[in-house]
Amino acid sequence: MKESAVKKIAVLTSGGDAPGMNAALRAVVRTANYYNIECYGVREGYNGLIHDDFLKMGPRSVKNIINQGGTILKSARSVEFRTPEGRQKAYENCVKHGVDGLVCIGGDGTFTGAKIFYEEFGIRVIGVPGTIDNDIFGTDNTIGYDTALNTAMESIDKIRDTATSHNRVFFVEVMGRDAGFIALNSGLATGALDILIPEKKDSRDELFANFRKAEKTGKASSIVVVAEGEKQGSIYDLADLTKEEFPDYDIRVTILGHIQRGGSPSCADRVLASRLGYGAVVGLMEGKTNVMAGMRSNDMVYTPIEDAIKKHNEINKDLLLISEILAI
Repeated sequence: MKESAVKKIAVLTSGGDAPGMNAALRAVVRTANYYNIECYGVREGYNGLIHDDFLKMGPRSVKNIINQGGTILKSARSVEFRTPEGRQKAYENCVKHGVDGLVCIGGDGTFTGAKIFYEEFGIRVIGVPGTIDNDIFGTDNTIGYDTALNTAMESIDKIRDTATSHNRVFFVEVMGRDAGFIALNSGLATGALDILIPEKKDSRDELFANFRKAEKTGKASSIVVVAEGEKQGSIYDLADLTKEEFPDYDIRVTILGHIQRGGSPSCADRVLASRLGYGAVVGLMEGKTNVMAGMRSNDMVYTPIEDAIKKHNEINKDLLLISEILAI
């Protein structure tokens, strides 16, 4: 490789934590060390840039973290970084430490901050997609998605045991404020009667029709998986409406919540995070900036951050059809 375009880099984790962020951090630090690039970790995301919370990191700084959920650098959503004054402070601290490249691990909010920071001050930035929602354009999967999906699936499997034992209907809410990837795939994997996601125009009449079909086939218990961003209303509203329509149903509601964000990352997330962390450092060395490292068809790709923010991965409509066919 020709001479590196960067001499000192910093890495931060920002926004919501995701399993595999530590694995990505480890890959960034050790790749930098391999290529003789100094590396700093920044604590608490962009807040750390502003408040000069830089930590010199080497290979031993990231030992025994590949299997840990969360992020050892901590994470935060920085209100101050949204102001020109806050970003000026962040830039001055980067100059103070000689940092000429940033690796920003997070989601679209993290990438928006990185894009603005580059445009204002010219420090090279590369994003690494870390979010369980899998809603970032430019990569087949985001770090944390596979782990969260398996956590949701395992939880719904346990709920099904109770549903079957008591002939109950369970409405289960999974994460996905704007994207239904976790709901769709966990619902398909657990045999849900219906899957309600923001991307699909669901209606209560269709939901009720599915319950009636299930009754005709002798189904005594059911699971309905609901993404938290479902537009029909809250999961409690949906359960109440269903109770009004089917007063004999024994209905329960379960919200999985932040359990989906924690836990040891899966093998797939550890490998993905390792590849993307490596790709981010190599990208900076090659002079790339204002891009996100991602994996498409098992190949490393670099997508403009603006595209990663503005565009969205689309739901696989075949999976919706398959889930409907297999549900009854």
